[in-house]
Amino acid sequence: MTPSTLPTGQRRWPRWLRRGPMEIVACIVITAGLVMMLQPVAMALYTWSFVTTLFGTVLFMVVSKFPE
Repeated sequence: MTPSTLPTGQRRWPRWLRRGPMEIVACIVITAGLVMMLQPVAMALYTWSFVTTLFGTVLFMVVSKFPE
């Protein structure tokens, strides 16, 4: 079935908004936050590391509800 012939409630999401790609993005954000937290060079990166990790975790929880 093409998206135009599907009933209104069953339209497919764009490919980039599906669970797989968005979970990868969330994992990359979490990893970036952890790297920022563990690096010994820049205080500004360390300052924003918790917010970045928290944002990635919340993003992962939201994205896990997306359709396949």
